[in-house]
Amino acid sequence: LAALLRGSGAQQSATVANPVPGANPDLLPHFLVEPEDVYIVKNKPVLLVCKALPATQIFFKCNGEWVRQVDHVIERSTDGSSGLPAMEVRINVSRQQVEKVFGLEEYWCQCVAWSSSGTTKSQKAYIRIAYLRKNFEQEPLAKEVSLEQGIVLHCRPPEGIPPAEVEWLRNEDLVDPSLDPNVYITREHSLVVRQARLADTANYTCVAKNIVARRRSASAAVIVYVDGSWSPWSKWSACGLDCTHWRSRECSDPAPRNGGEECRGADLDTRNCTSDLCVHTASGPEDVALYVGLIAVAVCLVLLLLVLILVYCRKKEGLDSDVADSSILTSGFQPVSIKPSKADNPHLLTIQPDLSTTTTTYQGSLCPRQDGPSPKFQLTNGHLLSPLGGGRHTLHHSSPTSEAEDFVSRLSTQNYFRSLPRGTSNMAYGTFNFLGGRLMIPNTGISLLIPPDAIPRGKIYEIYLTLHKPEDVRLPLAGCQTLLSPIVSCGPPGVLLTRPVILSMDHCGEPSPNSWSLRLKKQSCEGSWEDVLHLGEEAPSHLYYCQLEASACYVFTEQLGRFALVGEALSVAAAKRLKLLLFAPVACTSLEYNIRVYCLHDTHDALKEVVQLEKQLGGQLIQEPRILHFKDSYHNLRLSIHDVPSSLWKSKLLVSYQEIPFYHIWNGSQQHLHCTFTLERVSPSTSDLACKVWVWQVEGDGQSFNINFNITKDTRFAELLALESEGGVPALVGPSAFKIPFLIRQKIITSLDPPCSRGADWRTLAQKLHLDSHLSFFASKPSPTAMILNLWEARHFPNGNLSQLAAAVAGLGQPDAGLFTVSEAEC
Repeated sequence: LAALLRGSGAQQSATVANPVPGANPDLLPHFLVEPEDVYIVKNKPVLLVCKALPATQIFFKCNGEWVRQVDHVIERSTDGSSGLPAMEVRINVSRQQVEKVFGLEEYWCQCVAWSSSGTTKSQKAYIRIAYLRKNFEQEPLAKEVSLEQGIVLHCRPPEGIPPAEVEWLRNEDLVDPSLDPNVYITREHSLVVRQARLADTANYTCVAKNIVARRRSASAAVIVYVDGSWSPWSKWSACGLDCTHWRSRECSDPAPRNGGEECRGADLDTRNCTSDLCVHTASGPEDVALYVGLIAVAVCLVLLLLVLILVYCRKKEGLDSDVADSSILTSGFQPVSIKPSKADNPHLLTIQPDLSTTTTTYQGSLCPRQDGPSPKFQLTNGHLLSPLGGGRHTLHHSSPTSEAEDFVSRLSTQNYFRSLPRGTSNMAYGTFNFLGGRLMIPNTGISLLIPPDAIPRGKIYEIYLTLHKPEDVRLPLAGCQTLLSPIVSCGPPGVLLTRPVILSMDHCGEPSPNSWSLRLKKQSCEGSWEDVLHLGEEAPSHLYYCQLEASACYVFTEQLGRFALVGEALSVAAAKRLKLLLFAPVACTSLEYNIRVYCLHDTHDALKEVVQLEKQLGGQLIQEPRILHFKDSYHNLRLSIHDVPSSLWKSKLLVSYQEIPFYHIWNGSQQHLHCTFTLERVSPSTSDLACKVWVWQVEGDGQSFNINFNITKDTRFAELLALESEGGVPALVGPSAFKIPFLIRQKIITSLDPPCSRGADWRTLAQKLHLDSHLSFFASKPSPTAMILNLWEARHFPNGNLSQLAAAVAGLGQPDAGLFTVSEAEC
């Protein structure tokens, strides 16, 4: 172009129709600035620029379509050196424009410039949406390698546009191959250590980053160990009086380090020798006979011990089979009806018998089954209402044979009913009728309230409640979902209920409507899990409803089955409550002392599991438990120990901290997550321990424990784990299962169910009990007041303040409100 502009003489003047000093408008447009490939980060639009001369018009064309003229920003100018007209055009491209063609083809734009001599097209500029996935395609794995062995840590970063750059961290310090010739990074992003050194023992983390985000893999602990090797043998010692001499060697060339193998073989070698000082002796026949006799006695003792063990095992197997065969859960029951044992019992609530049916006697236990025969259960008299007298009861029911057979056959077809853990501390069951009752699994926060009339009159159901371990039940979680509650079964499934029962269980989610999307999942008979309730979007007529509180949820359901509460994080602020517990041995008989740090869901059932485990291990609590809020930030949980007095103790931790991967905690399916810090006493007499344990999430919440106690006699924290009794037996039947006396409950329902013009009805009671957010659900039921009282019973049993409820009812201004004012002593 410059050569053409400098064209000389007559030829130039002959081609210019309208001469302009130093200009030639008949040239084709030439682009000084062309659009370039660009990435959209988040929702920020990108700017494309074109500049050409000589140009009379410039327009953008994107994916074959012309961009509207109003979307162009045009600047016209004259090139100072050539005098030709120049034009610069800019447009903005938004994320929405690119997403319209996403998946069909790549989004591109190019400029088209015009002059009097023709048109010129610029190069195509491709606009792509930048992103970086959260999950690594391959994360580095922990390794143990011997000294001078090669190390290869593989890492495949998450998919992203533009492709992620990879760097490696060693104990949070950047690995720079230019500074360490023993290390290099391959094109596939693997970290290679040519010859392992002791200094290479560390935590290694793969970091992927692009213009959008920065991701960290789970850390991989690399331990470089040294196997022990013998030193040369020492010289032979002098020949002793026993006609032997010896030589020794030590496992110190080199000594084993970082878990390396000890030297194989003996460190002492003895041989016979002769000298003037040794005395020669020979074994006589008496010694041989003595040795033979001792060997025979030892063989007889071993055989006797084996026989005793075999007999014990046979007896134990027989006992277990008897208990399994006597399970009332698989044998069903005969429907029965009620008949008094004494004719003069005025308090007996009778049910008219069907004279066309047979009469059977029911004997069963309402407590969790124990080994051995179960005694007959006698129902106790409840306050104000005595439905059943003491002693033996005869129960009637219409068509007993067909309905019992149908009940047993229905139970036998349920896959997950057969898989229930029977006879364990995580199960409760009982037999219930229309009077209702309650099942509780002690020390877990899990209970099932069966309100009066939830079971149809004339029906008797055997109902169970079971807590499952997450590893025993496969609960598929999608995306960022996490398990927030225990997995609980109540059944048998398919039984007819005329009122909702209330399932109570703990959860560990930090409730916030803007941070969580919470769903109640239920397992179908085929084994698949379904979302049956999206909290916050419940319909009043729905089969399920949930009252969510800070640490517990109460599920209304008319269909029994297996349930779990699952949450999906909507923002980084979403957090789960973790309970941190520190345990150590009650008695320390060796130089080593282990401190176990547990990171649990903040629920009663998780605490119960760890307490039982530590009782078996002989552990004790050494610090008050703390709560840590674990956020959905994809950062791991780190644990470290500090300020250990080196004159008394030595830490055997080879790295500066330990890590629990984010997904192990967030998934919620792994129990008993913990790290162990092993300390070694310098002297067996050392008993005082003072140090600090830190637990923190990277870029998140953290807790610090100051440990200062005597390991031999300090038990001041043991009382903190005295689990609170939940009151009563695991199964309560009839009025004894409720705080509110039956007659007073009926009076409250009769008085508050009808609408009142002065507002003194069930709606005001719900407001006084802070349940007014559920008015539409209560109104959809035949008796709204009964729903409110049932929820009060589920939330406040067994320690609820009945006087406060009575005051709330009495304050409604009903004419007969005084009937409801009762004291705790009266109930």
